[in-house]
Amino acid sequence: MKKLFVLLRWLLFPVACIYATVTTLRNWLYSKGIFRSHSFPVPTIVVGNLTVGGTGKTPHTEYLIRLLKDTHTLITLSRGYGRKTKGFLIADENTKPQQIGDEPMQFFRKFGKEITVTVGEDRVAAIGKIYRWIKQTVRNTQHRVLNSPLILLDDAFQHRPVKPSFSILLTDYNRLFYNDLLLPTGNLRETRIGARRADVVIVSKCPPDLPDSVRQQISSKIRKYTKLTTPVFFSSIRYSAPLPFSEFIQNTFLNQLILVSGIAQSHILEEYVKQHFDCRVHLDFKDHHDYTQADIKTIQSACQKAGVSTVLTTEKDFVKLSQLELPPEISFFYLPIEIYFLFEEKETFNQLIIN
Repeated sequence: MKKLFVLLRWLLFPVACIYATVTTLRNWLYSKGIFRSHSFPVPTIVVGNLTVGGTGKTPHTEYLIRLLKDTHTLITLSRGYGRKTKGFLIADENTKPQQIGDEPMQFFRKFGKEITVTVGEDRVAAIGKIYRWIKQTVRNTQHRVLNSPLILLDDAFQHRPVKPSFSILLTDYNRLFYNDLLLPTGNLRETRIGARRADVVIVSKCPPDLPDSVRQQISSKIRKYTKLTTPVFFSSIRYSAPLPFSEFIQNTFLNQLILVSGIAQSHILEEYVKQHFDCRVHLDFKDHHDYTQADIKTIQSACQKAGVSTVLTTEKDFVKLSQLELPPEISFFYLPIEIYFLFEEKETFNQLIIN
């Protein structure tokens, strides 16, 4: 089946050539000012990639939130992939994942008291509304004086109508953009030269023991497509101890478990879980899967067949699964994730962003 899929993608290579022409023309029109890119009074940082699928945008955005939330009035803006609503929304305590999407809901769940989480498919219109909200808040004497406002745009590298103040481009160590091809033959959303718009490149999901020689080799290849002054950083991911869905329910975590995920590139997660736990089954749903009670029954059945009573999932899946009615005989846990920088370059990266 996999070989057939690869063959099919290569048969679609002429379509990839057409797609390359269209995206290159579109980018040229924006670069020449024929299509307008909008700048805004509020500084904006874009986190994105050139490829489809998971490159770690969410944990990198969370890293930026932790870095900047104490010194700035932070607003995150996402498209809200997979949500059941349209238009601009600001998350509040009554917001559900179906209204804003799983990743923005994850931001709100973790940082909702310290930042403002918004969604809007039209980023230009959304930023305009955010700017008006900021001005109204400043005028309102009932609110404290705002720190310097800053907007973090999640997954907006290809959204050319917005001209960001700073662009962060992620590329997965296991799927480096310079080795990839355009959709549908490959996974690139645009040609490799799109990397030239990046102010910094982060190679994500690197092995913790990445040799410096490999680092230099990858950096050299990336700089064939970026500006010569564009710095290249390398990050890896680490998981914390599993946490229960509810702190008010005394669940017991047992090493024998099943894994449930609805993320891109889930094989990395599966490999980690199998190394550290006795994982009997992996229910691997599609990325951004919208869980239902029927899925809960599937999970319950899988637990019974595997003879386990513990389910482990991701933070992104947790925000949706926790909204459903869960069987009391099963303990649900999620695996917190965060990124860290290799080669002792954390402070260098932090100062680059802060400055």
